[in-house]
Amino acid sequence: MIRLHAEHIVVIGAGAAGLMAARELARAGKRVTILEARDRCGGRIHPLPISEFGYAAEGGAEFVHGDAPITRGLLREAGLATLPIQGERWTAKDGRLSQEESREFQNAELHKALHQLTDDLTVVQFLSKHFAGAAHDRLRHSIERMVEGYDAADPGKASMLALREEWMNGDRGTQSRVVGGYGALIDFLVKDCRTHSVVLHQSAKVVAIESENGGAAVRCADGSAYLCDVAILTVSLPLLNEITFPPAERERVAAVAAHIGFGNVIKIVFRFRSRWWLERRKVLADLIFLLSDEKIPVWWTQLPDKRPVLTGWFAGPRTGAVSELDEGLLIGEGLASLANVFQLPPRHLEQSLVAARALNWGKDPFARGAYSYATPQTRQALAAIESRSRSRILLAGEAYYRGKDMGTVEAALAHGLATARSILAD
Repeated sequence: MIRLHAEHIVVIGAGAAGLMAARELARAGKRVTILEARDRCGGRIHPLPISEFGYAAEGGAEFVHGDAPITRGLLREAGLATLPIQGERWTAKDGRLSQEESREFQNAELHKALHQLTDDLTVVQFLSKHFAGAAHDRLRHSIERMVEGYDAADPGKASMLALREEWMNGDRGTQSRVVGGYGALIDFLVKDCRTHSVVLHQSAKVVAIESENGGAAVRCADGSAYLCDVAILTVSLPLLNEITFPPAERERVAAVAAHIGFGNVIKIVFRFRSRWWLERRKVLADLIFLLSDEKIPVWWTQLPDKRPVLTGWFAGPRTGAVSELDEGLLIGEGLASLANVFQLPPRHLEQSLVAARALNWGKDPFARGAYSYATPQTRQALAAIESRSRSRILLAGEAYYRGKDMGTVEAALAHGLATARSILAD
């Protein structure tokens, strides 16, 4: 129990977690102020201009993963629907397209080793212990690429126990999209916050949180300061290192930053004049995901919507190889990767291009990456956060969620809600 008797709460960050916490507190009659460093709300939810793409294309979070009960409940409240992902998965290799599914994750020996795992290891340690040698080269490659590409994680740091459940299930669960995009959900939360008298300041970058008169003083880069009983900090994990904390909190926050992983994503969105890939390969009429070993290795369509849009995805530590490229060069890398897959000259794709965006989340000054993942030390770090019963600075967001959906919008919403309710339980 927090026992803070909080009446005024400052929420730092107007992403999913911050808006959800603010709304819950304001609905209960608390005075709430949100400080957002950007000139927009949503954080790592980032709809791209409709004028460019013909719809609110997702520059950040895009999919609803699995059951996501908090997300889906909020969508129903907002009158928003979801559309299940439908289509076929294809793999490109050496100029050939096939629908061969990787069978590495159905490997009986892998499942046995996972089932018997008791002490946590990193993915690399687990593979070295159980699957060393040339006979397992393909298995190790598949698993490491999956960890990097899907979880945006470093296999040398990622927790094997945290990944075990989804691996043993043999899939990553069902996926869907929000009709109208996640931006519509953010708009709903912002509107509801304002309805309940939440004060929202944008372009308000927090640089320090200090203890003051039994509460906290939150200071911004422009010199403004906000006194409160409790501050809820929902910024992206790497940004914790850019905020000054009271001595009593500094060590706790540093431990969190050190023991929870955080990965990068480069996302490229192309709008073409037509679905030219069908002209090249008619069998791709139901294409949803296209996997390859190109520099930008994963692409997907908007099916069941038939928009002529392809989205490229590059995640994990390998993004470091292109992390210094500007947006124009990243767009060039995306075109080159697609051209190689379809054995076309890049100029052919350029001529069909209507709009293009490349978002390197690692270079975003208010994110410094995409989302979190668990390391073998994460569970202990999260327990330390929860044990702080009288802290005036609370951490909230997807990085601190202890369920299976860490790193998702669901995790952010759920943890923001739980944090608010922990204050209201006082």
